[in-house]
Amino acid sequence: MDDSRPIFLQIAEQVENDIIAGLVAEVSQVPSTNEFAAFYRINPATALKGVNLLVDAGVIYKKRGIGMFVVAGARERLMSRRRDEFLVEFVRPLIAEASKLGITPGQLSSMIETSMFHTDGAGTGPVDREGTK
Repeated sequence: MDDSRPIFLQIAEQVENDIIAGLVAEVSQVPSTNEFAAFYRINPATALKGVNLLVDAGVIYKKRGIGMFVVAGARERLMSRRRDEFLVEFVRPLIAEASKLGITPGQLSSMIETSMFHTDGAGTGPVDREGTK
């Protein structure tokens, strides 16, 4: 867990990440708030707060007496939302900075392509066009 952010947000984000990565399938059951609380050694109310964020967002739903399940279509909905956030948080600031530096759209596109195909994305090493080293 990251100490700089509220735990309930991290729990919600972890469940979302697991759904996006396919580790938790749509319509499958997710851990209970008590399981989250035991695993992270936190108050069950904190786990419930994170889970309720996902319920409010329509990512999971509760079946009374059975547990919580991933909504059908949740993965695509999460990916769409994250793409929108990526545009706002990363792409627009990148374009604004490139504009300030006089970098043309073609140059920026070339820089991105070069970075994507010649490093592992984290800038730690070269990769081939298939993304393998």
